[in-house]
Amino acid sequence: MVAFLSRWAITIAALAVAAQLISGIRFEGASEGRAELEDKIVPLVLVALISCAITAWVKPLLTFLSIPFILLTLGLFLVVLNALLLRLTAWLADVVDIGFHVDGFWPAVWGSIIISVTTWILDAIVGVDD
Repeated sequence: MVAFLSRWAITIAALAVAAQLISGIRFEGASEGRAELEDKIVPLVLVALISCAITAWVKPLLTFLSIPFILLTLGLFLVVLNALLLRLTAWLADVVDIGFHVDGFWPAVWGSIIISVTTWILDAIVGVDD
């Protein structure tokens, strides 16, 4: 349970960093004052939960199915796979009307890179065991 909560908190931080740095990744909310913070924290937490679920269940299956592409591209296809999973997360968030958007493939690629690097750094600091 502690590992899940740590993973969830790290994903929340990584998504926040990506949304801050990439103009094509955003959370919708109120436009001013304290309401903006509250309106963006809840979607951020919920999107991180969706992302954790996708990473736990969908990513291993897609990674296994795409082994030939991963080998052929010397691992670079994993970046594309992570971008597609970020787009899937945004789509699911849109289906349940959370207010998370990824505008296109390239913001998803850069966002997935930032999320991966941020997650890697925070994992190293926190020491999350899988």
